[in-house]
Amino acid sequence: MKIYGDRKPVKELRKRLILSVVLIVLIVSFGTAGYMGIEGWNYLDSIYMTIITMTTVGFKEIHDLSFNGKLFTIILIIGGVGTALYALSTGAKLVLEGELQEIYGRKRLEKKLKELKNHYIICGHGRMGKIISRELKGKNSSLVIIEKRTEILEEKEDILILEGDATKDDILKKAGIEKAKCLISVLPTDAENLFVVLSARVLNPALFIVARASEEGSEQKLLRAGADRVVSPYHIGGLRIAHTVLKPAVVDFIEIGVST
Repeated sequence: MKIYGDRKPVKELRKRLILSVVLIVLIVSFGTAGYMGIEGWNYLDSIYMTIITMTTVGFKEIHDLSFNGKLFTIILIIGGVGTALYALSTGAKLVLEGELQEIYGRKRLEKKLKELKNHYIICGHGRMGKIISRELKGKNSSLVIIEKRTEILEEKEDILILEGDATKDDILKKAGIEKAKCLISVLPTDAENLFVVLSARVLNPALFIVARASEEGSEQKLLRAGADRVVSPYHIGGLRIAHTVLKPAVVDFIEIGVST
């Protein structure tokens, strides 16, 4: 499951819907007022003529049109048909592309996020983030993943994903950081991880924070920023390779213990 942050925001959809309604109301009002003023028709005949003209249903005119009335009808067709097509295309897009379903899913998942507590927050869903989330998921742990690179998100993953920048306080709050048990930051750069640690420590002083350090010297900076544990994959990987060469039996024994 995913909850989208920046993609197709609700405000943008609301603006399109409001714009469609406003344009239709304006065109109908313009056409009705025009027929009443130019042809002297009553309100019902004028609005009826306006609507059948906009929808191009092909009904015959209620009354014979004057020269000015014909010119007005041409203008109304040009503006009204375009407006009607825009409104119809907007409605079709809502249905065909599932934007309404997305909004409903967004609201449902936002509610689910608010109900979470004592959960894990994983910042970054790259190679390391996927391994971490898979292990936590295997232990039936509640977790939320924050990831801003939409191209690496897999649709089939049964994980709650918040799309956004984990260095932003509002995204961390949406992930329920105040009620979280642990935050794991495995973003691509040490600078991003540092920002996340600083923000997370301020938002939840009691939070257990684990961060990844890629460059030499970053470990102490992350610890000073508020991380409880800092892991260097390159350092651990180098030690593992050396131990595999020097003490293969010990490494095999440890692997068996970890797997069980």
